[in-house]
Amino acid sequence: MEALITTSAAEFRGALPQGGALLGLDLGTQTIGTAFCDAGWRFASPGKTLTRGKFGADKVALAELIRERSIQGVVIGLPINMDGSEGPRSQSSRAYARNLSVLGLPILLWDERWSTASAERGLIEQDMSRARRATRIDAAAAAVILQAAIDGLAGGVL
Repeated sequence: MEALITTSAAEFRGALPQGGALLGLDLGTQTIGTAFCDAGWRFASPGKTLTRGKFGADKVALAELIRERSIQGVVIGLPINMDGSEGPRSQSSRAYARNLSVLGLPILLWDERWSTASAERGLIEQDMSRARRATRIDAAAAAVILQAAIDGLAGGVL
């Protein structure tokens, strides 16, 4: 049975009444940034940046992270245009979520506007070199997306 895929924090929260660790994903065309949060949904931390390949290989890598960290749900960044509309990148993220739903975990699609810019600012504030930022930006953006989502889940943003 395929899992819940939603853009509603309330619906996602309802699918996880006991909370649980979450995996955040920032889907790029060549990489996937990962982030994780604690079971109490208090803080998100950047994880690995995976090289994006065929979905089968991605699924194996993500399933391993899910197993290692006892992940209960997935938050995927949804690239929404500044005017609130969805374009081809949003459709690609929705398709990825549908494919990932075979793992059986609830999936929350979260508006990722400004996540990369916010992550970049944070890395610059850490005085990280441009080269080092390039290797960390996707995971940092995934952490920004996941933190926004867990803030919404904990604060009741619907």
